[in-house]
Amino acid sequence: MAISLDRQNRYRELYARLRPGYRTSGQVYEALVRQHITPETRVLDLGCGRGGVMELLADGVALPVGVDPDLISLMEYRAPSVHRAVALADALPFPDACFDLVLCSWVIEHLAYPQAAFHEVARVLRTGGHFVFLTPNALNYVVMINRLIPAWIQRYLVPRVYARAEADTFPVVYRANTRRRLDALLRQAGLLCEAFHLIGDPSYLALHKILFWIGVLLERLTDGQFLRGLKVHLVGCYVKRESVNRDGGRSRHPPSPDR
Repeated sequence: MAISLDRQNRYRELYARLRPGYRTSGQVYEALVRQHITPETRVLDLGCGRGGVMELLADGVALPVGVDPDLISLMEYRAPSVHRAVALADALPFPDACFDLVLCSWVIEHLAYPQAAFHEVARVLRTGGHFVFLTPNALNYVVMINRLIPAWIQRYLVPRVYARAEADTFPVVYRANTRRRLDALLRQAGLLCEAFHLIGDPSYLALHKILFWIGVLLERLTDGQFLRGLKVHLVGCYVKRESVNRDGGRSRHPPSPDR
């Protein structure tokens, strides 16, 4: 039995009823994005694919831009008002400090050179601009199992298990996909943490009801502080640090909360 998106969402709704106050990673990600949106905002969606949060917000911002290395995805983009360009994350074709907000969902796990990509994000952000991302956690059991499966087998299994087109299955490398690694690389790029969320999701085991309930139990086990770092999704919001003052010192910047 395939775990289609509709089936996953039904199990997510069930889990939300079991856990009042629970929000999916997508909901948390969208909420963080909306916190930094105004009619004057210039937004870049890094690895935009065919759409996503940007298509919901494009008409309410000053400049919506999406980049992706896959030309076909850009040609099939669902929001025509979004400006699009073929580009890699580590070589963005934009001048310095030209965006207020950079978005990135389901992309970091694919980056072969995440440090270079994060430096590019920091370069195109204005001082005080934000980088909001959503990505899998390499320490989670679902991701670990996925990493053990050879790429050629994944290309066969993904369309059959998750009802996703094979053309939408891209190689993953997970070179920045832990909280510690992300924080280190983003700090090196000049980006400081404003918010970080580790979010569980038992719907990835929803091939069968029994497996789903095992997933619910595993979520309970990872709710504590010691094991919380094993949750399946990482959602973060980082801000570009203040520039150097004329006197040679740095402006004060907000602390990095541990959430």
